[in-house]
Amino acid sequence: MKFCYAHRRYVLYPDALAIQTVDDLKPSDYSDEFIRKVVETGFEGIELPETTLAALGDDATAVTAFSKRFQDAGALAVAVRTGGSFLNPRYAEETRKRLSSAVGYAGMIGAGIVNVALGSPTPNPGKPGNPYPNEIGASFGWSRLEVSSRDASVFDFERTADELRIACDVASEFGVTICAEVHPYTIVDNSWSALLMHRLVARDNFGINPDTGNPYWSYAVPEESTEEFMDAVAPVSVYWHCKSMMRIYHPENERAVFVRVPLPDGEVDYRYAMSAMIDAGFDGYLAIESLQAGDQWYRDGRSLEYAKALAKEIESAQPSS
Repeated sequence: MKFCYAHRRYVLYPDALAIQTVDDLKPSDYSDEFIRKVVETGFEGIELPETTLAALGDDATAVTAFSKRFQDAGALAVAVRTGGSFLNPRYAEETRKRLSSAVGYAGMIGAGIVNVALGSPTPNPGKPGNPYPNEIGASFGWSRLEVSSRDASVFDFERTADELRIACDVASEFGVTICAEVHPYTIVDNSWSALLMHRLVARDNFGINPDTGNPYWSYAVPEESTEEFMDAVAPVSVYWHCKSMMRIYHPENERAVFVRVPLPDGEVDYRYAMSAMIDAGFDGYLAIESLQAGDQWYRDGRSLEYAKALAKEIESAQPSS
């Protein structure tokens, strides 16, 4: 198993950029000090947003030079992240363009994974279950979600699978695998929907990113346990976002709030999750999805140290072939 950094925060003195999300980062924002810190913390690679690479346009020389900065430091650019919905007529064309762009950039920089979260802004923003834009903390833990597999139709899955299948066929020419991320506010948000999408796309270079923390905080009460979820999706997983949190449930309000914490301190059972992934033969990248507050290097470093130790312990206990 390999380990990369899916950072969601960019702070390293003297840089503390005033950005809404890391998707707003430009290639020039990545300092040599930041890249070195990624390597010093122990990561072997990094996940980059398609939007960051898109700032360089079609200049292949500039794109490869940017990725080479990571490679020279000792952390490969291993995944390109994108997202969007093929079901919302306002955003479908843009989603298609961004996915195609992500595949092209992945091919340029030698990244083996394009990660796709299949969501779009909710049609009717407002709580509960319909967050306003950028309301990250308020987005999770309601009793309902406006966009979800619960409300999706068979057509929604078939339409999305058709688009992903086309993208996979192009990606195969670059040796790139596309994965659908299990994510709240998308139609792939639990085990059955992930397995259905995997079956419908039916391409060797398509798989699932189980993002084990996401099903836990989608609803006030999780739809399924971590153990049930991982048993189901581990065999079709090709890339793995990992994060954890503490859940504080208010049944009288049909609401849960969540506090993000390092992996060893949260309520997601990563010992079981890691065992399921290793037993399924997963040998891809485990991506630590960083915390968005506090000392990201200390806290994300703890998550990485824990994940590496856990993988080593479980792998060493596996019967030799």
